[in-house]
Amino acid sequence: MNSFRTACVQLRSSDDVAENIRVTLALIREAKGKGAGFIATPENTTLMAPDGGAKLERSFDEQSDPALPAFSALAAELGIWLLIGSVAIKVSDTKTANRSVLFDPKGGIAARYDKIHMFDVDLPSGEKYRESSTVAGGDRAVTADLPWGRVGLTICYDMRFPHLYRSLAQSGAFLLTVPSAFTETTGKAHWHVLLRARAIENGAFVVAPAQGGTHANGRKTYGHSLIVAPWGEVLAEAGSDPCVIVADIDPALSDEARARVPNLRHDRPFEVP
Repeated sequence: MNSFRTACVQLRSSDDVAENIRVTLALIREAKGKGAGFIATPENTTLMAPDGGAKLERSFDEQSDPALPAFSALAAELGIWLLIGSVAIKVSDTKTANRSVLFDPKGGIAARYDKIHMFDVDLPSGEKYRESSTVAGGDRAVTADLPWGRVGLTICYDMRFPHLYRSLAQSGAFLLTVPSAFTETTGKAHWHVLLRARAIENGAFVVAPAQGGTHANGRKTYGHSLIVAPWGEVLAEAGSDPCVIVADIDPALSDEARARVPNLRHDRPFEVP
């Protein structure tokens, strides 16, 4: 397993799908120019709508979505592995899937992952979110094989459910992706801690591209895209503005971390209280 360079594309997406696609394509090209062979974009790459209803109105089924052919063509042109962190894909008249799509270097879809855990919360700041009202939660953990090893796909709020990451790591994933649109409120408190914990407890690299800043609809996201090593070191971090960050990944470091602390082999069954 040879080392490779990965990149996080940080965005500040709006409700203008065409503009979001244009900006994302340009930043993916920038990431390739910095030598990245695996590039990941955030949750809600193509659409940050004012609310779930507006997002539903502007969404398409997978065959009709205007962004996917553009990303497919660029992955093939640049010869990269490209993870579009999430796109709202219409799956019924009332629901979308919050779907990660992984493109291979020929532009084919290598994997799809629908976000399992729905962000339904009332924050102390007064922010209220009800993702489940317009999003159908997924029901399947997903891995995909890259030339350098296996990657496990997750999205944003999933990071608060460590058993999902445990299952991905025990299925052979040495790298975990967490594309996000984390709120500014929860990001300041928990973003770094949770992502470093997921890396450490699984002996895995974590690649977490994020939305950042104040969006056109007034929503504030935390930014600070991160690339974290299996021992918990932060290899690269963004601020709050759209940008590209890169880091070199040596898959052997995952094996080393798991040998030093072999907790993935030490799970035992137990009775719950």
